[in-house]
Amino acid sequence: MKDVKSARTIIFIHGSGGISNTWKNQFDIKISCNIIAIDLPSHGKSDKIAELNLELYVDNVRELVIFLKIKEVILAGHSLGGAVIQEYYFKYPDDVLALLLIGTGGRLRVKPQIFDSLKKDHPAYLESLKGAFSESTDKSLIDAYSKESSKNSAEVTYSDFIICDNFDTLDKTTTIGIPCLIVCGIDDSLTPVKYSEYFHKKLKNSELVLIENAGHMAMLEKPAEVNNSIENFITKYL
Repeated sequence: MKDVKSARTIIFIHGSGGISNTWKNQFDIKISCNIIAIDLPSHGKSDKIAELNLELYVDNVRELVIFLKIKEVILAGHSLGGAVIQEYYFKYPDDVLALLLIGTGGRLRVKPQIFDSLKKDHPAYLESLKGAFSESTDKSLIDAYSKESSKNSAEVTYSDFIICDNFDTLDKTTTIGIPCLIVCGIDDSLTPVKYSEYFHKKLKNSELVLIENAGHMAMLEKPAEVNNSIENFITKYL
């Protein structure tokens, strides 16, 4: 947590099979906001829970907001985390200042081979994570992410992808009435650019930022560009 004694706090939520360290570079954001990156239940250092679902994840974020008495909440979510923050908004629309939607969508279908590899061969799944990155991304960064992802079990990651595959709120997208930043890597093959373009088309108060030479993990691949987009967005809209 980065505490600058601001009334505003950005809560960053990782994607499927991820951990809070996914957002390590976003603590460098140069703007007057407190910054928190969480481990969802059963991920990273969080307590292990037998059954995982979207409602549990939303409630987990809500409990944090209440416990810390956060007055002005900005929610940032990547992939699955994007589903969490959308659902949070639909449940508590008056409690959120803005959404930062990074490499995500209003519907998140998952390729069958991802489920197959998680069931049959977790190491092979971890190896396949290189496909989440742009071909121009340094191998050492990809290897580091794969190593961190291995800290979560195949069962937890599988549950995350089930949540994603069942997520579909396209019929409610236009009801999001707060400012939204939409960020997507141009080389993202998991939540392709068309997902973000759809958001931008449907959300009136939105900014779309497409990042070159970045795939699904733009916040790791191009942290300066992602941070700059967040800084500019918050300065403009909030």
